[in-house]
Amino acid sequence: MPVPQTEDWRAIAAGFQERWNFPNCVGAIDGKHVVIQAPANSGSLYFNYKSTHSLVLLAVVDAQYLFRVVDVGGFGRSSDSGSLRNSAFGESLRDGSLQLPPDTVIPGAERLGLLPHVLVGDEAFPLLDNLLRPFPGRHLTREKRMFNYRLSRARLVVECAFGILSSQWRMLRRVITTSPEILTSSDSPFYLHLTFLSSP
Repeated sequence: MPVPQTEDWRAIAAGFQERWNFPNCVGAIDGKHVVIQAPANSGSLYFNYKSTHSLVLLAVVDAQYLFRVVDVGGFGRSSDSGSLRNSAFGESLRDGSLQLPPDTVIPGAERLGLLPHVLVGDEAFPLLDNLLRPFPGRHLTREKRMFNYRLSRARLVVECAFGILSSQWRMLRRVITTSPEILTSSDSPFYLHLTFLSSP
């Protein structure tokens, strides 16, 4: 699945602005554990915090619940931030080579100046120049609580997309006995289904 280009990112941002009232957002990111049968001699590589063996499906979803970036194959023991850090997409996000649109002024917030285009994630992800997460803590100002609400609302599209994927591809609801190498190959039925769910 090709990574979106500048014009694609711009269209995705317009969708988040229009549908979720979150400007400059180029996608919601999250990870999903795909439960697998532990490969022979894999030790604890695939053992996750839910006490199952899994691969991590890391995805960026647009405002219409379409998968725009997918990385399948992170070891189950990896956190969402670890899966992002170890992925080619994460490297591109960190080094600035994603071809995101240039920083822009948000209408109504001119006093803030130019703001970057960003992905939105949950607390499991690091705060980066182009990746936002909620403010931590309980005793937040009204503005920070409102920001967290709006960010979480925009971020929910990725959880909904995973729900849609699981309901359409019921195989994800049980232990997959296929080897990780086959499951993560670009011509596997799983990967082809994800590609289908990325079609606008």
